Parts: sequence; C-alpha cells; structure tokens
Amino acid sequence: MAKSGESKPPPFTAALVDELDKRLIVVMRDGRKLLGTLRSFDQFANIVLEGVCERVYVGRQFGDVPLGLFIIRGENVMLIAQMDVEKEAEIRAADEVPMEEIMRLQREALANETEEERRAKIKLLGDDGFY
Repeated sequence: MAKSGESKPPPFTAALVDELDKRLIVVMRDGRKLLGTLRSFDQFANIVLEGVCERVYVGRQFGDVPLGLFIIRGENVMLIAQMDVEKEAEIRAADEVPMEEIMRLQREALANETEEERRAKIKLLGDDGFY
C-alpha cells in the first residue's frame, strides 16, 4: 500500500513492464493494426515500437507493410496484445500474401464498396470515435 504523499503508477504501466522487448500487436483508434517490438512507454501509455509493420487484412488474407520505428500517443491506442509466436507462424503459412498483392486486394475491396456501405461504416465507427 502506498504511503501518503507517494503516488502509485497506473495499473496499465505495471502491466506494460512485463511486455518490454516482446512482439506486440497494437490496434489503433482509427482501426490500423501495428505489429512491433515494445521498446519503451510512459505513464500516459505513450509507447515506442521498433520494427513496426502495418498488418492489412482483406477477408482472411493479410499482408504486412514495413514502417520502421513508431512513437505512438497513448490516446490513439485502443488495444495492446502480445503476439503468440507459434500461432503467428501458423497463420503466416496459411493466409499471408506479399505486400504488393494485399495492397492491390485492398484497393479492389475499397473500389467495390458501395456508398451506402461507406456511410454505414462511418456512422457506426464514427459515433464511437474510431473513424
């Protein structure tokens, strides 16, 4: 128990200590999914990720777009989770496609999306601050 005058760190920072130097997936408020190695964080959940890739999904297929080093403001983070290395290898073998292919598939999916679907997605996600 903290003595009077001492401040306890927020509970999420204590949890992040255990995740240092581990591969994580970070889901951003705008829906992007970033994978990288956690190198640092602070009391506001601002984080530094090294070796970052953005994982782009189209249906069950996905591709990783390499981005490098990222500093992410905590207010933009919706979820942080540790990657299961064994499951990741299984998933990669089954559903990963090259970066160029996933970008082409994503463009096609966006082009085929109707205006009504776009408006519904923006309304659904925008009301919660995610779009």
